[in-house]
Order: sequence, then C-alpha cells, then structure tokens
Amino acid sequence: MKIFSKEQIYKGDQLTIERQKITSTDLMERAGAQIFNWMHVRLQGAQVPIHIFCGIGNNGGDGLVLARHLILDGYNVKMYVVNCSDKRSKDFLINYDRVKNVTKEWPTLLSCTEDFPEINDQDIIVDAIFGIGLNRPVDKWIKALFVYFRKTKAFTLSIDVPSGLSTDSVPKDEDAVVWASYTLSFVTPKLVFFLPETAKYTVHWEVLDIGLDMNFLSETTTEAELIGKHEVLPIYKPRDKFSHKGQFGHSLIIGGSYGKIGAVILASRAALASGAGLVTVYVPKCGYIPLQASFPEAMVITDEDEKKITNISFEIEPTVIGLGVGIGTDTKTMKAIEGFLKTNKTLLVIDADGINILAKRKTLLKLLPEQAILTPHPKELERLIGKWTDDFDKLEKVKAFSKKHNLIVVVKGANSITVFQEKLYINSTGNPGLATGGSGDVLTGIITGLMSQGYNPLSASVFGVYLHGKSADIAVEDFGYQSLIASHVIEYLGEAYKDLFKQPEQPQVQVQEEAVDKKK
Repeated sequence: MKIFSKEQIYKGDQLTIERQKITSTDLMERAGAQIFNWMHVRLQGAQVPIHIFCGIGNNGGDGLVLARHLILDGYNVKMYVVNCSDKRSKDFLINYDRVKNVTKEWPTLLSCTEDFPEINDQDIIVDAIFGIGLNRPVDKWIKALFVYFRKTKAFTLSIDVPSGLSTDSVPKDEDAVVWASYTLSFVTPKLVFFLPETAKYTVHWEVLDIGLDMNFLSETTTEAELIGKHEVLPIYKPRDKFSHKGQFGHSLIIGGSYGKIGAVILASRAALASGAGLVTVYVPKCGYIPLQASFPEAMVITDEDEKKITNISFEIEPTVIGLGVGIGTDTKTMKAIEGFLKTNKTLLVIDADGINILAKRKTLLKLLPEQAILTPHPKELERLIGKWTDDFDKLEKVKAFSKKHNLIVVVKGANSITVFQEKLYINSTGNPGLATGGSGDVLTGIITGLMSQGYNPLSASVFGVYLHGKSADIAVEDFGYQSLIASHVIEYLGEAYKDLFKQPEQPQVQVQEEAVDKKK
C-alpha cells in the first residue's frame, strides 16, 4: 500500500475534482459519509452521546458532514466548533449551513477552557479539529482541550490524523496532540502511524476510500510503502514439481564465538527453513559439536581457533553469506573479517557484531558488495550512522547512508523499515513477542535463505522481514508475547508461507454494511 505525502494527497484531491467534474464540497461529502458508514455499522443506532469537535478548516467540514448524517439517522450528537481563528474554509461554511438545516441544536462555539463540555468515559469524542495541513503550534487553550480529551477516558476517534500531529515531524509537546483511540485516515495511512515517537498518538487506524482518481493513485510514486500480504505475494517464487536442492542455492553463515554459538544455530536453521537448498556454517571449533548435534541438516566448517574466528577461509562457493551473528569483536576477528571483505564478491547479509565491526572501522564499508544488506537494531544503527534528533532525522540519515554506500538497511523495530536509497518499505507484521534474544539472528537467516533461492537483495529483505513478523504473529497465538522465543519463529515459518494463500474469512461487519445499504 502506497503511503502518500500530504503534498501528494492535496494534488490527488485537486486532480479528482478536475477529472471527475465534482466540487471540493462533493469530495468532502464523500469523506464525511464514509466516516458515518464506518460508525453506523459499529454503533447500529446506539444512543451513546457523540461529541463532535470541529475545527474551522476542511477537517472541521468533514466533521460537520458526519454530524449531519448522524443526526439524520437519529444519533445523540453534540457539536462544537473549536474557534481557533477568524479564517473559515469555504467548504466548512457550506456544511455549517447544511447542518443547521437538520437540527435546532446548533454547534456550540468554543473559544476558551471555560467552554469545555462535560464528557463521560462512556461517551464518544470525534476529533475533527485539525487535519494534515496544520503548520503551527496550537493555542494554549486548544492544548488544554486535548489534555481534557485524555482525562475523560472517552473513546476518541480522529478524522484523517490526530489533531496537532504533523505528517512529517515529531511533536515537541505531546500534550499538544490528540491521543486517539482510533484514526480513520483518508486514502492512505500516514508515515507517522509507524514511527516509534509518533505511533503512540493513535492506538488503531484504518484507511477509508473516498474515491480519489484511480490513475493518480496507480501512477504516483511514493517515498514509502506499507508491506502486507498483497505486496509480498507478487514477490513469492513458487517451486516447480521437478525442482531439486541445487536450484535453491547454498547459504553460508559465518559467525559464533565461545558462548554465542546459539546465534549461529538460529540463523542457519532459519536459512534452511526459509527455503535455502543447502546451508553451511563457519564457526570456531567450539561450535562444531553443538551444531552437528542440534542441527544435523547443516554442514560445518571450523576455524583453527577454539573460541573465536581468526581466519575466514573455505573452499565452497556459496550463493550468499550471512555474516556476524554471535561473532564478537575480538581484534583477531576484526582482522579476519577485513581480510575476508577484501576478497569477497558474494552477496552479503550482515548483522550484530558484523555491523559493530563496520561501525568501528568505517573504511570497511567500501569493501562491501553492492546491495549488501545490514540488519541493525537501534544501538547498532546509532553506532553506524551516528545519533539522530528524532525518527524523521533517523530516516534521513539512513537514506543518505544507503545511497552513499549502495546498501540496503533494515531498521528493526515494531514496524521494521527496509531502506534502500530514497525508498522506505514499512513492514506490517510482527508483535512484542519478538522482543527476545535471538529473533534478530533468525531474521538474518531468513533473508540469507531467501537470497540463496534467487530473490534479489531488496525483495529478500522486504519479504524476509514480512515472513519473520508473520511467523511470530501466528506463533504468538499459541505461546503469548512473554513466552515466544526465537526458535518458535523458525518453527512457524511454514505456517507463514501457507498463510500467503489463505483466503480471509468473511467478516460479519460486511454483512452488516450490506444490510445498511439495503435499508437506505
């Protein structure tokens, strides 16, 4: 799913108006009607008080359209205009007049803290105050209103984006933003829904289709994409009946040190479970028996040193190499990696201490093959690119780093983001159960195994992150967040693959929507 910028959304609105020969008021009517349909399907006429707070721009206009539809359908609606300036948009004024024609309860004008209405925790708040166009700090009394919303503990529904939240920056004051229970976002989710510092402002979100021009939607290239099942299905490579292991490549996992052989076991098992034809593991001598005993499917090559890797030398010709898991940062290991990189021409996936070594000796970055994949967690990323001021600054630094070195960087997190050049691929799978030791080693193995099968580095990264998270999502149903361990992610990879072809169950809500349509 494309994630459009606010500038692109404005352009899409204008093109839709021109190409469909409608007015901006007509487009606003669509938006408000879609929000009404969403609420009506879920409320089914319930008489809970609905407090709709409207700004004086187009977001407020959407709120007035919603209010009119709710009133006409018999809901208990209370309307308020957040009077933040004297400049009212044309479409706001049109819909202000329209809503006055359907009720004697005209919107209450709010201009200070003394105007705040009484709201109970069982009520519903609709936030239609500011949209994506807000470009200034909110007034103190409006900030107080946002704080009041939170104190009421009422369910808060934001229209398009939580008011006060910019689409391209991190708020300096968290009290100056609405903390939404749910956000109904037009056309596209917003990038801020997926970043650690801004995702907290909406617990859930959903995209509403308001009928923007299809050519605009399909032809416009976006900086960011949200990756779900529909996005990875075209990437998937099915197997032929007569295929054999030689067609799916040979993965080599290089890593491990005394006390950290488990990391290599996890990565190599994940490489094979993701579909690699063959897996060989290069470890210090102390890893030989653990690997042969616990993972008989793998072949093992050992370093001459008992406890650490001091020399990387092998006669096999791997398709792809996963480097760094559990390898440590001993001086001899660092020299071994430097010597290896000087002669290596094979595709690389680098994780953990492999990244830490690159951060210590940044000259080694010049030795990496094109489109090598780095999978850092936050601290490893910081060592690599330096400190950042906020999540947007971090992404800019990662994009610059990727472009400079022609590398792919998987920024791991709740919504892991694969970065290549100027493009962001935001993953939609995964859960807090992945916050456990070894889950990163498993991801390294999965991406390595996919590249082994012939997936290009970018596809392997995007698909691998998706499968990793999906496997955890399926496994967590059996184990829960606290008891999920990295090995479970490997064990459920097969289920993640099978899920690609499962048809979603018909949700009850769709049946209800049809009933509503027939009623109308």
